[in-house]
Amino acid sequence: MAKTPAAPAPQETIRETSLDVALGERYLAYAMSTIVSRSLPDVRDGLKPVHRRLLFAMRQLGLDPASGFKKCARVVGDVIGKYHPHGDVAVYEAMVRLAQDFAVRYPLVEGQGNFGNIDGDNAAAMRYTEARLTPFAKALMDGLNEDAVDFRATYDGEENEPIVMPAAVPNLLANGSSGIAVGMATNIPPHNVGEICDALLHLIKTPKAQISTLIDYVRGPDFPTGGVLVENRETIVEAYRTGRGSMRVRAKWAVEDTGRGTYQIVVTEIPYQVQKAKLIENIAALMSEKKLPFLDDVRDESTEEVRMILVPKARTVDAEQLMEQLFRQTDLETRFGLNMNVLDADGIPKVMDLRGVLQAFLDHRRVVLQRRSNNRLNEINHRLEILEGYLICYLNLDEVIRIIRFEDEPKAELMKTFKLTDVQADAILNMRLRSLRKLEEMEIKGEHKELSAEKKDLAALLKSEDLQWQRIADQIKETKTQFGQKTALGKRRTEVGEAPTAVVVPIESMVEKEPLTVVLSAKGWIRTMKGHRDDLSDQKFKEGDELLVALKAQSTDKILLFGSDGRFYALAADRLPAGRGFGEPIRLLIDLPNDADIIGVFVFDREQKYLVVSTAGRGFIAPAEQIFAQTKAGKQVLNLADGEKAVIAAPLNSPADLTAGGPPDSVAIIGDNRKLLIFPLSEVPEMSRGRGVILQRYKDGGAADAKVFRLKAGLSWRSGNGERVETALREWVGERSQAGRLPPRGFSTKARPFSG
Repeated sequence: MAKTPAAPAPQETIRETSLDVALGERYLAYAMSTIVSRSLPDVRDGLKPVHRRLLFAMRQLGLDPASGFKKCARVVGDVIGKYHPHGDVAVYEAMVRLAQDFAVRYPLVEGQGNFGNIDGDNAAAMRYTEARLTPFAKALMDGLNEDAVDFRATYDGEENEPIVMPAAVPNLLANGSSGIAVGMATNIPPHNVGEICDALLHLIKTPKAQISTLIDYVRGPDFPTGGVLVENRETIVEAYRTGRGSMRVRAKWAVEDTGRGTYQIVVTEIPYQVQKAKLIENIAALMSEKKLPFLDDVRDESTEEVRMILVPKARTVDAEQLMEQLFRQTDLETRFGLNMNVLDADGIPKVMDLRGVLQAFLDHRRVVLQRRSNNRLNEINHRLEILEGYLICYLNLDEVIRIIRFEDEPKAELMKTFKLTDVQADAILNMRLRSLRKLEEMEIKGEHKELSAEKKDLAALLKSEDLQWQRIADQIKETKTQFGQKTALGKRRTEVGEAPTAVVVPIESMVEKEPLTVVLSAKGWIRTMKGHRDDLSDQKFKEGDELLVALKAQSTDKILLFGSDGRFYALAADRLPAGRGFGEPIRLLIDLPNDADIIGVFVFDREQKYLVVSTAGRGFIAPAEQIFAQTKAGKQVLNLADGEKAVIAAPLNSPADLTAGGPPDSVAIIGDNRKLLIFPLSEVPEMSRGRGVILQRYKDGGAADAKVFRLKAGLSWRSGNGERVETALREWVGERSQAGRLPPRGFSTKARPFSG
């Protein structure tokens, strides 16, 4: 018996490549798959692949708004079996979100059963819940069977799925989208369909419309949970102009009188994507930590409508101030980060502005209109061809019957005798005998006439761009009628309010106002004493320590401190250590670095401004409103290079200057080299943060002291005999960034002559 030759050993194909190249290729493939096929929505229909496949599968199951419901498990099974080979949990969660009226502004799925709630409770298992499409979803897929969009094969090649929906409704802006891809993300808030339609109609009339004009129509997000949008118009316009930005949303609340001079606050709407149960838990936790001293109780009286009750501790607590405190510390106020990063018509991710998103939708609707018109035109031509064959049959009925009865190949004979097409011959041969009645001939002629007229209109439509935009405008008006502001679903929910002030000083309504004297020692020990005291000779300090500054204030004031690290810190006067003793180290109250010292202490006044200067002789004017930060870390205002320190923070509007005839108009600065320079205050810019500009130049050393003053009133400084004033200052007046000259005779020899 012959031996069977052994099969050749398989040859291994080994491709040598460096690890970084292999990782780069594979990671790039993964990144592109995540960006295109999972995380970013299409600008045309606003859907991600999983949502598009869900809706298409439900349509294929016949789950129209007028039909009955089907189990969600059936829908999820079809989706993962035919179109989306992923986990059933992920697909069901995506489906649930499309049905939640508190998560989606215009739900695409109508659910029956437990689909979760605003408290954050999960939906029931998919075997218990049922679903069908909503009218909004139906409009999104209108024309899908009319060659409106391209289809592609599914992952296994057994089915076809649409690449994009025809989208008769502007779903991207209407429902928004959020997702995190590789190296990029998207976060688009929901908007009002009626307002979007108004903006689209305006853009059709004015293709070069400005963003500021479009904002007159699209006033901002319209969240499903309502709330109040508290952002100024300039910020909103800038966000929609760049495609990136953030907007503040606050809860909607009202005061409810409970009799006998007491009241309670009722919150009826909360910010978007905030879970009510967790919000209440957070408020309760802050109350237990004594961080909400003016709130006595919080409780939830919600049914299907949100109703949170906030009870103040006393009737004297101002409701506005209490809510401002809650807005700062809880999710009763949130920021929604706008990032309109989408896939364009070519599948390329890009950040679009508002006009770009609206124009992309209009361009898509025009393509859909042209494709549907061409599809309808082909159907009409096919039907007209058949009708013309029928008419030939009726005109030569006897001969047609003879050919069919006696000819061996009636189809070929009919085509030859009457010059029929293949389609016409088949139609005649397939005609039923009862169709030969006279009435049928009249109906065929009538149908032929109607189709011919429709064909003429379609041909004119496809040739005219103006007619196409007019048709699109009519479709948009129909969408507005169906889903606009006059409908229960389309009525605007999020109120557009006024932006709050940039800086809100914490509530002092429960603090008794009384005079205090704040004492800070040179080594950083701080304390307060009751009353305003001028004589501090009886105050004791630690060995080697001495008084740095004594400041008269009120218990309701905020104390502003400026450190040599260039940071401003703020402390509540009523929270400072009081009583006898040396006080407490300032570093226990603020995060002041060990190599930094406090060089200025002031009572916070939002109208005040400060000249801040570094040892390099650089500085600027800092408004108090923009430097206030009530955190231990403070706020970096004066940026410093290596080896530099902040040396001066001089208030612009001191009582002494104001009594001298008006606000200051000049700056006096002196360096370690004892050279003095005076220049106009107008040459110093106003900034909220930075290194500033050069105020004085030095060969050796740096800035020692500076002050702002009124030139006509003269320059004053402290000397051993008290205070001296010099009015003849022409020799020292120059321009900013000069070196200056030696000061006048009798000028103080102190390191900081202006500060004492």
